[in-house]
Amino acid sequence: MSRIGDFDDDDVTGFAVRSPDLGAAMAAFSNAVYTKGRLPLRVREAARIVVAHANECVVCQNTRDADGEAAGVDEELYEHAAEWRTWPGYSDAERIAMEFAHRFATDHTGLRDDEDFWDRAAAHFDDDLMTDLAISCAMWVGMGRMLRTLDIGQSCTITL
Repeated sequence: MSRIGDFDDDDVTGFAVRSPDLGAAMAAFSNAVYTKGRLPLRVREAARIVVAHANECVVCQNTRDADGEAAGVDEELYEHAAEWRTWPGYSDAERIAMEFAHRFATDHTGLRDDEDFWDRAAAHFDDDLMTDLAISCAMWVGMGRMLRTLDIGQSCTITL
C-alpha cells in the first residue's frame, strides 16, 4: 500500500499529480532516458535490471521494453542479472555496463576511484556513451528508490 495517497497497487504514476511541475519534469527525464539515449538496447536493459535489483524495486524488475525481442533482449538477460559477473550470456560491453550500474547504485565513490574499471570501460564505451549510461543510472536509481520507498506501483508490470 502506498505510503502517500490512496493509490491502487498497480498505479505507478498517480502520485505525480501531487507535485505537477516536478512530476512532469520526472516524466520528461524518464522519457529522455528511454527515447533519446544512445546505448544499445541490450546494454541499456542489462544496466537497468541490475539497478532494479539493487533498489529492490519490483516494478522496475518487471519492466520490459516492447522492442526488446527485436533487439535480442530475451528473458535470460533479466533472469541472470544477479550473475552479471559470471553468466556467459552477457557480452563484455554488457558486463561493463552492469558493473557500472551495480557500483553506481552501491559504491559510487569506489567506482569513481577504480582506475582499472575505467580502463576496461574505455575499451567498450566512449565518453558520450558513458555519459548516457551515467545519466540513465541516475534516473533508475532515483526513480526506483522513490517508487520502492513510497511503495508505489510495486505490483505493476510496465512495457516501455
